Amino acid sequence: MTDEHLDRMVRDADPYRPEVITHLDGAAQNLLEEIMSVPTLESVAGPPGKRLRERRGMMSGLAGASVAATLLAGVLAVSIMKGDQPEGRPATPATTSGATDPSAYSGMVLKAVEENPRLLIDQPGWKAITVYGFAEKEGTIEFRNGGRQVSMNWYPAGQYDGYHADRRHVSKPEPVKVDGWPADLFRYSDSDFAVMLRPRDNFFVELRTGGAWTRSEFDRVLADVVRVDPRTWLAALPTEIVTPERADEQAARMLADVPLPPGFDTTTLRTLGINDAYQFGAKVTSRVGCGWIAEWLRAKKAGDAAALQRAADALRSSHKWTVLHQMNDKGDWPEVFWETADEVAAGKPPAQYEEALGCK
Repeated sequence: MTDEHLDRMVRDADPYRPEVITHLDGAAQNLLEEIMSVPTLESVAGPPGKRLRERRGMMSGLAGASVAATLLAGVLAVSIMKGDQPEGRPATPATTSGATDPSAYSGMVLKAVEENPRLLIDQPGWKAITVYGFAEKEGTIEFRNGGRQVSMNWYPAGQYDGYHADRRHVSKPEPVKVDGWPADLFRYSDSDFAVMLRPRDNFFVELRTGGAWTRSEFDRVLADVVRVDPRTWLAALPTEIVTPERADEQAARMLADVPLPPGFDTTTLRTLGINDAYQFGAKVTSRVGCGWIAEWLRAKKAGDAAALQRAADALRSSHKWTVLHQMNDKGDWPEVFWETADEVAAGKPPAQYEEALGCK
């Protein structure tokens, strides 16, 4: 199975609510720039894929982009100030209901976002429904407006030629631009389009439609896709999105009834990038599960019966973890986790458990 096929499986999610963003006047923009001296988008060859129910070995997506995304909702009406700067247009949200103060982002978060496309749709009514990536070299953001979707998926620049060659089997490329960024448009049908942006800053981006479109509708949206600076992009994210600054609080809630394996360091969860809640939950429980399996294997080899029993009991207890039950109606990660945990606890660790749970 190729990375492209894996990516295809993580597309569908339910909306969350980013905040409505409006223009600031020049004075407000200058003020924002002064106070922000201290420190955060999908598609592949086929149509938007299904949630994790299509894939058993989900957690290789944590290492290779195949974790299903979570419920996220909201209006992302980003009004961008027209300043053409290399790092993206410096727009600022005038109202960000519940969003983190953009001046509070750390240098680590800003650096992670800086190294990614940071594309937004500068039209009212679009909802961000999936966000993940940023800790890896590829990622996704997907927007929805009514029955239409636009997915943005980015990959390392070295994969561009292979993807472009594949798309040329779909249709002849038509040159277009996205915020001045040269790109090629491909037609899957009269209502289904993909736009592949040329490599830039070590990555390339592909936009893909979902739902019923006309070419003129898509052209109007393309005209309002803009690249913004890191703080603007981060300011568009609601509190449901887990950034490194929010990781400790979110992890504490998720792990409240979860036994932790020996030596588990919750501070490492800050390195998981920027994720919606489902993605973050899958990555967190992956690390816990992998830790307990490693402890079970260690105890088995050492003949430590007490430690072996503790590890087995912890894995069996996963059927009671609140975080997994909260995730279970949104994707199949809990089912994958429970199946693997049960086999290990029964003394029969599956040969592919590392792939199933994303253990490194």
